[in-house]
Amino acid sequence: MLEGWKSVALSELATFHSGGTPNKERSSFWGGPIPWVTVKDMKAMRLNGVGESLTEEGANTVRVVPAGTVLVLVRGMGLFKDLPVVLCDGPVTFNQDIKALVAKEGVDSEYLAFALIARKSDILRHVDSAGHGTGRLDTDLLKSTPLPLPPLPEQRKIAEILRTWDEAIEKLEALRAAKRDRLTGLTQQLIGRGGAFPQKWPLKPLSSIAARVRRQNGGGDHPVMTISAKSGFLMQSDKFARDMAGSSVERYTLLKEGEFAYNKGNSLTAPYGCVYRLDRPAALVPFVYFCFALEAGLDHGFYEHLFAAGALNHQLSRLINSGVRNDGLLNLSVEDFFSCRIPVPPLDEQSSIARTLSAAKQELTLLDDEIEVLTRQKRGLMQKLLTGEWRVAV
Repeated sequence: MLEGWKSVALSELATFHSGGTPNKERSSFWGGPIPWVTVKDMKAMRLNGVGESLTEEGANTVRVVPAGTVLVLVRGMGLFKDLPVVLCDGPVTFNQDIKALVAKEGVDSEYLAFALIARKSDILRHVDSAGHGTGRLDTDLLKSTPLPLPPLPEQRKIAEILRTWDEAIEKLEALRAAKRDRLTGLTQQLIGRGGAFPQKWPLKPLSSIAARVRRQNGGGDHPVMTISAKSGFLMQSDKFARDMAGSSVERYTLLKEGEFAYNKGNSLTAPYGCVYRLDRPAALVPFVYFCFALEAGLDHGFYEHLFAAGALNHQLSRLINSGVRNDGLLNLSVEDFFSCRIPVPPLDEQSSIARTLSAAKQELTLLDDEIEVLTRQKRGLMQKLLTGEWRVAV
């Protein structure tokens, strides 16, 4: 280790405390001023509001930990993907899926949180599900995790530097949220809300303005893609860590640039499925998708925004028969899907709306890129600072 630095087990840096859930049937326990943290609240390193809170009476039945406590999730399916770590800026209570780490003398709690996040991938190797039905992080193994510990002034300086990056990222994320709200408002203003389109626009069945695409591969070497409700077209290997198609890829549909696909998979983000337009020369997509190409004389960008806004959801909700099948797909026939009525405003109006919404969407893309750059810079800083490769002046 570097001069003045030590490698110390986590159990020597903090005391561990367990949480619990007060009686849900006791109304006098709930709705008070003391935050009660669950995994749903652990979305960022700094706690930003909670879903539920306790009265003093309710808090007395569990453990209250002081400001500066670091919370770590130790049970939950989310542990197979991430290790939520939260730094509390005030006293909180927490449930039984979480451990609270109260920093000992000579340890800066903010530095401790950053150090834990830096070791996230190593800690997650200890997660298992054997006999528990959910992800579980062994507390003894967590306690034995070694963390680098520089002198206290250096800990504080490192935490201050990393906090600066966090604050910059948070500002950009707040701006992005505002831009997202603006895009949503613009979309509702220009296209309509909840499937209620401007009355001046004629409505036509999708089948009258689009042709179904059912072409198969024919031996070409094309990427195998899937549709994510949040992200649109993704490489199947990126989403599932491997191609899921196997021999069935021969039955996949060959989609070409500018054509659309409807994924009738049910999800929280898109309970009635989602429609996206392909933005690359060609791709193979699952044969269960309903694929189509718009006829000439229509602005593809306009319809891309229309479908992204969930404009078909109201109609689909009435057409879907008996919800979700065993394979996770919605019970919807291709005939019913193509019977959905679509607005067909004049082409110049389509194009004007598409340009406006695309410009607003591009602002979000630029912010996403900026956030990603700062996030990568922060990861690099953490690697350099938390190993002592870069020393700080104190």
